[in-house]
Amino acid sequence: MGRREQRLLAITDQLAALAEEERLLAEELSFHRSLADDAARDAAVYDDPIERENAAMTAGDVRRAERRLDKLRDRRQKLQTKRARLLDKLG
Repeated sequence: MGRREQRLLAITDQLAALAEEERLLAEELSFHRSLADDAARDAAVYDDPIERENAAMTAGDVRRAERRLDKLRDRRQKLQTKRARLLDKLG
């Protein structure tokens, strides 16, 4: 097996790992969004500074998870592009 084939296999393995990480993070994001919705509702209903702080914190968790998910998707896209170039060279 040549160097290009080895690189191609390594990229394929990385893509599989990223897909799993992306799946798990998407589930986590769904959970954070649910918590954030509940916290925002509680903050509106109870008009309590602690509830507002909790709502702000959970909204921050959602934003952080979304950024992480975007970074994973960008990384996956770059690897797919790299993989396609390697396949073209092999083809």
